[in-house]
Amino acid sequence: MLVSSRHDNAAVQKLMLCLRPGNTVLTENLPFNNNNNMKQKIVVFGATGNLGAYIAVHLNEQGYEVIAVGHRKSDNNFFKDRGMSYYSVDIEDPKAFEILPKGDIYAVAHFASSLPSRYAFDPIDLFESITIGTLNVLNWMKSVGCKKIVFPQTPSDMAKFHNNGSIIPCDAPRHFPLTGDHAIYTIAKNAAVDLMEHYQAEFGFQFFALRFFTIYQYHPNAYHYADFKRRMMPFRMLMDRASKSLPIEIWGDCKKAKEMVYVKDFVRLVQACIESDKPGGCYNCGNGWQVSLEEQIKGIIEVFSPKDHPSPIVYCPEKPDPLQNAFDMTKTFADFPTYRPKYSYMDQLRDFKHEMDTEPMAQLWGTKEDYKE
Repeated sequence: MLVSSRHDNAAVQKLMLCLRPGNTVLTENLPFNNNNNMKQKIVVFGATGNLGAYIAVHLNEQGYEVIAVGHRKSDNNFFKDRGMSYYSVDIEDPKAFEILPKGDIYAVAHFASSLPSRYAFDPIDLFESITIGTLNVLNWMKSVGCKKIVFPQTPSDMAKFHNNGSIIPCDAPRHFPLTGDHAIYTIAKNAAVDLMEHYQAEFGFQFFALRFFTIYQYHPNAYHYADFKRRMMPFRMLMDRASKSLPIEIWGDCKKAKEMVYVKDFVRLVQACIESDKPGGCYNCGNGWQVSLEEQIKGIIEVFSPKDHPSPIVYCPEKPDPLQNAFDMTKTFADFPTYRPKYSYMDQLRDFKHEMDTEPMAQLWGTKEDYKE
């Protein structure tokens, strides 16, 4: 069997391992089809969004044939210029899927839906884009013979384990917060996971629902919605203050820590799901380590403040404590043994600043100048 030089070294190493004497050749986890040496096709829904764009670019670089799908009418040729096809599809409309390719779809990364943090609160849109949209994606997959899907699940389905020192389990019964902007969002997400569990039992689907908090990445839009109000994201506000050498307060217990996963690690976990022969289920997406508030602030100052004039730190232990969370990563690391985060917290910050300076997604998202108020 020949491997084209365009495939990455990891795929070559995997193939050579399979070709050792006594080993069975398992080609289903390689990024090409053994029958015709064609690259496996992956459809990325939500490809113009924060995570979908990075997923599409990463999988394309790993040798997959990526079919990018977004709600936007135009991607400004972002995907075409990188060797990918792009289709505009409203996932709330089942008929809209008819324009998509019909054959040889290996897997779907379904990252298309509305988010309470990105838009003014609209509970009907949340439910229709998340739950109905997912049902439409699943039905389309069934019609084209594709049975593997990767999906983003909210950590709010384990809300009772947040901010109290608990380790967030992987497979405890899902629930939802009764109040706040994430209540309906979580109800809709849970219903989407329920649908995938049904399709797994009824039709033999593999589904991988990845549970995560914020996936850290640079986007030129530094704003989001929190508690129904538009405001600058907290970590972007801290970076902005550090760049201006302004004082930065550390509130409450500075040793409380939280998960901080970088997008370039996250896309590798998505790839691991696509290449897995496991039946799937829900998986926590963390690092296996957390970052304290004090470490967060000191790192931001080191990377974003002028070296000759760093922001001073003001400790305010009398103020409310920061968020605290930690995932149990036992199942994730066991089922995906090749996946371990590569980016330390400081690596994340340095790469973030590099992308802030170079704007690698400007063709798709614009630049920071386009989002200034």
